[in-house]
Amino acid sequence: MDKVCPGAAEAVADLPDGASPAVGGFGLSGIPAVLIRALYDQGATGLRVVSNDCGVDGQGLGVLLGAGRIARVTGSYVGENKEFARQYLSGELEVELVPQGTSPSGCAPGARASPPRRSLGEDRGPRLPGEGDPHLPEPPLRPGARHHHRLRPRPRLARRPARQPRLPQDAAANFNPLAAMAGRITVAEVEELVEAGELDPDEVQLPGMYVQRVVELSADQADARQMEKRTVRA
Repeated sequence: MDKVCPGAAEAVADLPDGASPAVGGFGLSGIPAVLIRALYDQGATGLRVVSNDCGVDGQGLGVLLGAGRIARVTGSYVGENKEFARQYLSGELEVELVPQGTSPSGCAPGARASPPRRSLGEDRGPRLPGEGDPHLPEPPLRPGARHHHRLRPRPRLARRPARQPRLPQDAAANFNPLAAMAGRITVAEVEELVEAGELDPDEVQLPGMYVQRVVELSADQADARQMEKRTVRA
């Protein structure tokens, strides 16, 4: 099955107003920046986003946020996005803050279609048999967009083996694998497509069965990765 889309615009063309896209990444690391820009150009609004954060002002999800296209955010970190803070404090934006350990825990049951459980009240210590378990089912997160660096034509998202030096793209995985597994439609934004058999099985982070659409970046797009802060010596 050929999952490669002609471009980012085609990959997000059918995402409707009020949709609930999830965007992997941490700050600007590992985010699908080209897909975010394509979604901005596409015009969908009232989005209910699941993401660790909303990027920064004018970059990443900050592009959609600044345009007033996001109605709700389920995430962990406001960060340095002043517009995020302003919209929340003014009541323009609905926000559900979720601890960073809970976000992937919510995505994993989304992939398994089984709800996680949330504790009610303070821990009373060990309970006697028959006292019951004070937990509530918590709806699983159902995310869907993904960025990565290498991909086979039959998609299997890859990482470098532990025996090789750690590179920036290793950290870019962050929340992405679980987000991709939990999505109903997962779009993978990738920097390189490689032929079948070129990847060591130990490199694979995500089997292709979890990916429905693939967008290969141009060389210019791949080289235009953004960063929040650049720290250099004088």
